Amino acid sequence: FQFKSTITVNSARLDVSARSVWSDLDKVFTDIRVFNSLAPKNISQTLKNTIRRHEREKVLHYDARVVEVEKATFTPLVFSTTGVMGPRAEVFYKKLAELLAKKNRPYL
Repeated sequence: FQFKSTITVNSARLDVSARSVWSDLDKVFTDIRVFNSLAPKNISQTLKNTIRRHEREKVLHYDARVVEVEKATFTPLVFSTTGVMGPRAEVFYKKLAELLAKKNRPYL
């Protein structure tokens, strides 16, 4: 793996996996992080930068393994305790909402 931070143990697990999210029959893995934006470690940065940092950490830990071992894609889902959703989580949930709307209303 390219990064030393990549988790390589066989028991590494991600929080959620799903099929056909980004395209038909693909597999996506997600890992969820909820952080306290008012914690001392986070308060010195803007919320946008803190979310970016948490997303980057997740990608460094899991993306290479998911792509190389699982032959899938990885999407980090980052949320603050104040209700802010990271940009990748936002795209992911918008896509899920679109898929659910089509499933429940096939004429769309």
